[in-house]
Amino acid sequence: RMATGPEGKLQLVQRHVRAFPDFPKKGILFRDICPILKSPAALTAVTDLFEEHVRSRQLQVDLIVGLDARGFLFGPLLAQRLGVGFVLVRKKGKLPGATVSVAYDLEYGTAEAEIQEDAVAPGQKVLIIDDLLATGGTLLAACELMKKQRVDIQGCMVVIELRDLKGADRLKPHNVFSLLQY
Repeated sequence: RMATGPEGKLQLVQRHVRAFPDFPKKGILFRDICPILKSPAALTAVTDLFEEHVRSRQLQVDLIVGLDARGFLFGPLLAQRLGVGFVLVRKKGKLPGATVSVAYDLEYGTAEAEIQEDAVAPGQKVLIIDDLLATGGTLLAACELMKKQRVDIQGCMVVIELRDLKGADRLKPHNVFSLLQY
C-alpha cells in the first residue's frame, strides 16, 4: 500500500530508518537507510518527496549529481522522474578518463572526491544528492568540485540530516533540503 500525502510519506520513510547505537564506534548512533531500499513503498516515498520539493520550488535542473556511494541509490531515481541526467562524484581513482578532483577533510585525515572532466558543463544547473548530512565534509567537497567546473548549484538534498553536527551551516550559501532531521 502506497503512502499518500507528504505527511504519510514522511512517516513511512521515518519508520524505515533504523538506529544502531555505538556503531561504528561507541557514542555514535548510526542511522541505517537499508530498510528504505528494501521497501518499494518507502523508496517510492523518498523519490516522491524529493520530486515534490524540486517541482514546488520550480527549480530548473539539468543534472542530478550523486555522491559515492549512497547518493547513487537515490539520485538516478530522482533524475529519471525529472527527465534529466545523473552524474557521479566518486572517491579518487574510481573513474576512467580525465577527472577533476578536490581534497577534503575527514574525521581522521583527508580524502579526495572527483568527477569526470566532461560530466558537467559550465552554467549547467545541478542538484547534489546524498543519503545523509553529518558534518558536511563530503557535500562541501562536491560543491567545491561543481564550483571548479563553473556549474550552478541549485541546492543539496539528503534523506537524513544530523542537526547537532551543523553540516548545513558549512554548506551555506547553498540550500540543504533534508527529509528527516535527527
